[in-house]
Amino acid sequence: MTIFRVEVWITDLLSALERQIFDFLGFQWAPILGNFLHIIVVILGLFGTIQYRPRYIVVYTVWTALWVTWNVFIICFYLEVGGLSKDTDLMTFNISVHRSWWREHGPGCVRRVLPPSAHGMMDDYTYVSVTGCIVDFQYLEVIHSAVQILLSLVGFVYACYVISIFMEEEDTLFSGLAQRQVTAIYAP
Repeated sequence: MTIFRVEVWITDLLSALERQIFDFLGFQWAPILGNFLHIIVVILGLFGTIQYRPRYIVVYTVWTALWVTWNVFIICFYLEVGGLSKDTDLMTFNISVHRSWWREHGPGCVRRVLPPSAHGMMDDYTYVSVTGCIVDFQYLEVIHSAVQILLSLVGFVYACYVISIFMEEEDTLFSGLAQRQVTAIYAP
């Protein structure tokens, strides 16, 4: 059982690290910040599991609810649900014109740089032409977020289970101590 506890958090951690790498490649600052916080909280949850610290696992469960919400937002963002547009600079905090790394480097994508127009800026990525992608970049981002949601839900359920086990062990320990104290008080 202990090995499975650790595997849940390690799988979540590896998935977040993989996502962090691709968000760094695309200069996606909002997801980078979210992934960084997620990695810290997953390590905290892992530490709480190994060291029997239920409060750390509670922090993980609360964060997981926020993490699922963030990933649902990312899915809505890339599928352009509710007036959101994947062509805005929201994910980069309007600092740069970078977009998802998968936009130009997805599976099967052929990237061609077109000469910028006379009125275009050199740092604008509109002069990059991408054709032949097997899967469009927005669907790859949605898949990443869906995997994060799935792993988070499994982690949430298992974290609740681990907390209940820890609390049950703690209750058993305290009831045993209380029984000994009562016996010691009433013993002749």
